[in-house]
Amino acid sequence: MSVLSTETGTAPGAEEPPDTDARHKLTALTGLAALSLDAMASVAYGPEAIVLVLAAAGGYGLGFTLPVTVAIAALLAVLVASYRQVIAAFPDGGGSYAVAKEHLGRRTSLVAAASLVLDYVLNVAVAVTAGVAALTSAFPGLYGERLWLCLVVLVLITAVNLRGIVDSARAFIVPTIVFVGSILVLITVGLFRDAPLSTEAATGHASVLADNATTVGALLLLKAFASGCSALTGVEAIANAVPSFRAPAVRRAQGAEVALGALLGVMLIGLSVLISRFGLQPVDGVTVLAQLADASFGHNLAFYVVQFTTMVLLALSANTSFGGLPVLLKLLARDNYLPHVFGLKADRQVHRHGVLALAAVSAALLVFSGGDTNTLVPLFAIGVFVGFTVAQTGMVIHWRRVRGPRWAGKALLNGMGALLTGVSAVVVTATKFHDGAWLIVVALPLLVAGFECVQRAYDRIGDRLGLGRIPESPHRDRSLVLVPVSSLTRLTSEALTAAVSLGDEVRAVTVCHPDPEDRAQTEALERDWALWNPGVPLVRISSARRTVGRPVAAYVREIAADRPDTRITVLIPEIEPTRLWQRLLQNQRGAVVAHAVRRDTDAVICRLRFRLSDLP
Repeated sequence: MSVLSTETGTAPGAEEPPDTDARHKLTALTGLAALSLDAMASVAYGPEAIVLVLAAAGGYGLGFTLPVTVAIAALLAVLVASYRQVIAAFPDGGGSYAVAKEHLGRRTSLVAAASLVLDYVLNVAVAVTAGVAALTSAFPGLYGERLWLCLVVLVLITAVNLRGIVDSARAFIVPTIVFVGSILVLITVGLFRDAPLSTEAATGHASVLADNATTVGALLLLKAFASGCSALTGVEAIANAVPSFRAPAVRRAQGAEVALGALLGVMLIGLSVLISRFGLQPVDGVTVLAQLADASFGHNLAFYVVQFTTMVLLALSANTSFGGLPVLLKLLARDNYLPHVFGLKADRQVHRHGVLALAAVSAALLVFSGGDTNTLVPLFAIGVFVGFTVAQTGMVIHWRRVRGPRWAGKALLNGMGALLTGVSAVVVTATKFHDGAWLIVVALPLLVAGFECVQRAYDRIGDRLGLGRIPESPHRDRSLVLVPVSSLTRLTSEALTAAVSLGDEVRAVTVCHPDPEDRAQTEALERDWALWNPGVPLVRISSARRTVGRPVAAYVREIAADRPDTRITVLIPEIEPTRLWQRLLQNQRGAVVAHAVRRDTDAVICRLRFRLSDLP
């Protein structure tokens, strides 16, 4: 590992190279809007997850809401500090995958990558279904159409992200500001209330508070802590997508990470203080956040603003995955663990194939769940805890190797974080195993096995290609170009002109079938060819079957057997339609021939396309 500055992520004293495409990259503010919606929106369900677990111990259990939240906020601070250092040490992005690859070995890095992939995909499905669930709660008549609504929301978010991460950030920055602002105002106003201003939202709804439980054990507190840690999902997204920031990318990403941690910590603790202050109890059909808005603002316009912005941000929080996962897929593709197509970028710095793959898998999950949030939630957040644990553990080793100023304290901090997130991962998996978490336990090793399978395939290809070895010097072989023809046209003339420019010898070939009509057509072509006399022989290939590709491929194999030192090229002339609908008028003979020759021979295939307007 090269020596890196823990503050800049580059060699000490060096500067980051100038950003040649800054307009398609993120600032610290737009980075928050594009990559932190998942974490921001988690305040809508994080405190509620804690309350629902503690409710099993009755009113006495709810008294531990604030201490559990403070513990989660402390873990959040550890994670933010850790990922700030991850950003500096690994400016190419990748988060826990990059850390594990450098310090924990290949297999562990693949476990981290697989856990992040699963979490990102599930985040999209959970976010979209949660947002639509908030909508159908306000408009019950839409409940039966929730799956189609989920798919429409997914299509809209995908379309925005295909235009680039900056465009998605600009589209989502206003809802983010409104949501964060409304939550901070809610907390501020609530702190000045001695009692709830209104309880109308919860009126008529049954309480889920247990009546016969008064003791709070360590296991219950651990379960509440683990459930509340769902609010920490998304903290790693900025570290995964550092290359998406403008230069200096490291400093901007670190600023966005710290801002995210500060805002999220303030909102989590503030809401928990209000829960204790107002003595709120969880009820069926009404979220804790809705009760807090009712208690602070009253049942008025401000209450509905909080509900509406929460609904919007929950749906849009899927954008965190669209910002982070394509960058991770690019790194996996670069390391030969995924097809290289995931490493390609479009003009707007978009990893288009990663965006489309994420959308496709998420759509399949939505269809599988029927748009029901409760089907997906048990699978959520396990992967991110695995990633947290791997990243924290890797950073402990990082500090031991670098041994910079105060390295022991930093390593101790990361070690505590690894212990806490590791315990959370075990507790969440154990408590949700029978609710569907077993699918993640099965999917994680399968995904790792898939990564390794792709790498082995690339290793075999690289070995055959001689990657890393000096190849033989190029030399000239005698070449033969075959041009399949079926009629005498201007396209035929252009194809033969190209062929004689490419090869030492050129032959035109035509396939003749035994029926009288086809035989007569072939004989007419041969007469016209003789009259035209282009200087290129026309070879008739007889075939008992009415196929085109196989007879040409058989002829190529015959020549290759007789002349093993000759390079054979099959040049297939085709018309390129000027309009898309005109493709329906083509007979696809060229594609059939190309497929057969590619499958059955080693000949070079050249599909020479001519636009009608380009022909002389």
